[in-house]
This record gives sequence, structure tokens and C-alpha cells, in this order.
Amino acid sequence: MQLAQIVQIIRIRKMKLSSIFLIVSLLWLSMSGTGYAQTTTAVIPGDFADPTIIRTTKGYYAAGTSSEWAPHFPIYHSADLMHWRQVGYVFDKAPTWTIGSFWAPEYFYINNTYYIYYTARRKADSISCIGVASSKYPDHGFKDHGVVISCGREAIDPFVFNDRGQLYITFKAYGLDQRPIEILSRKLSANGLKAEGEPISLLKDNDKKGMEGQSIVKKGKYYYLFYSAGDCCGVGCSYHVKVARANNFTGPYEKYEDSEILQAAAGWKCSGHGTLVQTYSGKYVYLCHAYTEGSNVFTGRHGILSSVDWSGRDGWPKMHAFANATALPNIHDKFMDKTPAMYWQYDFHYAQPFVKQLNGNLSLTGRMLNGNTMGIIYGLRPVSDNFTITTTVANHNNALKGLAFYGSVKSALGIGIRANQVISWMVKEGVFMVTDSATVIGSKSIQFKIRMSPDKTCGVYYRYGEARGLKCLQAGLS
Repeated sequence: MQLAQIVQIIRIRKMKLSSIFLIVSLLWLSMSGTGYAQTTTAVIPGDFADPTIIRTTKGYYAAGTSSEWAPHFPIYHSADLMHWRQVGYVFDKAPTWTIGSFWAPEYFYINNTYYIYYTARRKADSISCIGVASSKYPDHGFKDHGVVISCGREAIDPFVFNDRGQLYITFKAYGLDQRPIEILSRKLSANGLKAEGEPISLLKDNDKKGMEGQSIVKKGKYYYLFYSAGDCCGVGCSYHVKVARANNFTGPYEKYEDSEILQAAAGWKCSGHGTLVQTYSGKYVYLCHAYTEGSNVFTGRHGILSSVDWSGRDGWPKMHAFANATALPNIHDKFMDKTPAMYWQYDFHYAQPFVKQLNGNLSLTGRMLNGNTMGIIYGLRPVSDNFTITTTVANHNNALKGLAFYGSVKSALGIGIRANQVISWMVKEGVFMVTDSATVIGSKSIQFKIRMSPDKTCGVYYRYGEARGLKCLQAGLS
């Protein structure tokens, strides 16, 4: 296509933009680069932090952190551990006791029931606690049972273990205090819904290097406690996986002194916080998260898989990241079903969307909340920093309709049509501003395009009527 450039390209290096969001449209999202398809060694590409995994009679299920996006805790299914498909969410709506920060879900199965233990902030005091929900199914129907663990200023990262018939829940404590972080454990009732007894200290971070995201497995005579150390998040992350072992579940645990046991695969960094699962063939694998070195924090923490064996010195485990490459998904949503596709989410603190779709059309309305200045944003998370997203919008009212690239309510940009004005816009530090505009006359529909490049530049374009090329509305950011 011939592109008519109006002003300079949008540069988004200084904006915290991490998600693509659609306002009203028919959508085509392509992850293809120029002349080639992108591939990844992530088994669940895109932001899927703190993953948990469980084996069932019908394959494997995994759930991950959703943070402030709703629905909460996305769930994926796989028959072979390498090919995953999203199949649901733990919660369509936030449990009544919560206010946000939906982190680190953990699967467990007892009494023919699936449990999800999870972290969220308590509405009463904004303290992170551990809640629990249960269902007869691994991918839907979860009923929340409220808080099961509250400990001081923070209790996060649950993991449940059955030691010879006694259930234990483990968690990270004291991360917001001056004292060293500890991995604590408490007994659970037989139905898994109530903590019992006093906390037991399993491991203490005396070196103050960080300690969280634990996963425990019994192998031979030892209990192996895998955990993550270092800084989990952001450009300066230093996350890595370590391990300790003990003859008894309650310890004492001996730390393996090597700096880390999971060496990041080529192109990845800061891997950690995962869960071990034994495959149908009896082997162990570890599903955790990592950043790509190329896009860095731009696409969040992807789900990656590693094999685990106990061939190390003196029976200590080794981990080896899988290198299988698969093509990144392209998304072509025709909006033909009565309900939206599984991947759509929204920032539930700032919007209450109301969505209708049928026969190739999507209609989006809703309520803006808490200082939202840009409208109802509804979309999906990117899995790459090299993509094109296009859509066609029906221009039948004065509302702003189009495409957006969204990081938070304080940081976003986009292109859309309002009455007869096509505008490019951005929100910076919470202030909405129009960066460029053009007038269109007599058009009932208009096409929009956002092009994201690996150099972190972003172009926004429009086309209408009989025009053969795309016109470019763009704005510079300082």
C-alpha cells in the first residue's frame, strides 16, 4: 500500500504500553514480520506470569497471573505440553473480598475437586492475602471461599503439598518488612479450605537476595523446594531459579549453593516462579515465566517449559529449557459468535464494558470509572513487538471509535473517528490529548491500522471511501 505520511512516527519508548486494545471494530491482528512468520520457544506466548500447571486425565491445565486485567486468571489446556489453547478464566468477576492484584494462582486436586489458591489484595485494608476457590472442573465453575491465609503485611505465592495425607499450604511472608523473607507453611484442613496450627518456617532469606514462587516435589528420600531469587520484574530484573532439599517436609532445608539451576534458553532472561508437574511418562517438567531479550518487558513474562532431572552432583536436580520453536499466533476475529472470544480482557479498575457481537459486528459500550479519560478499552495482550493490527469501524455516531495501544489509564495512544473527524490521540500522565486530525466527509465506514515495530516506534493509519492507500496520522512523544 502507498502510505501518505503527515507527521513524524510515534515513539513510545518512554510510555509504559503493554497491551493492544480494540474499541469498536472488525479485527485482523498479524504477528508476521516483513516476509516471514515470527516464532517463539515459549509454550504460552505473551504475558503469562507465575504459572501453575496440573496434570489431569484429559491433559494438562495451566493458569497464570492476570494482575489488574479482567476476567481474572486465564486458564490454558494442552494435550502434549507444547501446544496450548486458552479455555477459560478462574473468575469472570472479582471475588467480593478482593480489590485487585490477582497474582500467582496455584492448582491442587483433592476429593475429586480442583482448587485454585491465589493471591489478591483484601478490600478492607489493601493487604495481599491468599484466597481459595474450588470447582469440579479444571477450567470453569470456580466458587470462591474467601481468605485462607493472612500474615502480617503480605502473604503471597501459595503452593499446596500433600505429605503422607496431611495437606500443607506454603507461602512467602515478610516481603514488605525489614526482617528477612521466609517461606512459611501451615497445615490445611482435609477439605483444603482452612489453615490450621502455627506457621512453620521452611526457608529464610538471610542473604536478602529475594525468595518466592516456591514449588515442592518429593523425589527419593528428599523433599526438593524450588524457588526464585532476585528481582522478578522490569528492565533491571535478575530473577533465577534455585533449590533446597530436606529429609522431612518441615525441614531443615539445605540450599544448593550454585547460583542458579535453570540457565535461560537463548533469547530469554530472568526465568522463574513456576510449578513442577510429572508427565504421563513419569518425567518432570517445570513451567515458569521469562522475559524475551528482544522485546524485554514490552510483551510481559511468557510461559516457558524446562525439563528436570536429578543427574546433578550428589543427586541435585538439573533443569534444561526446551528449545522447540512454534509460530506466533495470528488473530482474525470476525465477531460471528454471540459471545466475545476468550482472549479479550479489560482494565477492571477503570471500565465496566458492555459487549455485544453477532453477524460480523461488535458493539462496545459501558461505564468509565475512577478518572478514566479515554473511554472503554477492550482488547488483548501482545505476544510480540513486531505486529500489525487493522480494523473496519462503522461510523454511525459521535463516539470515538477505533484502535488503541494501552498500557494503563495514564498511558495510551490510538487512532479513531469521532463524528467526521479522524484523530490520533494519546494519554500521557492521565491527560487525554489529540495529536493530529483530519476531516472525512460522507463515509459510513473507515479502516484503521496500527503498525508496531521492534525499534519501539508505532505508526497509526486510516483509509476510507475509494482511497487506494492508507493515510498516516502520527504524533511525536518526548
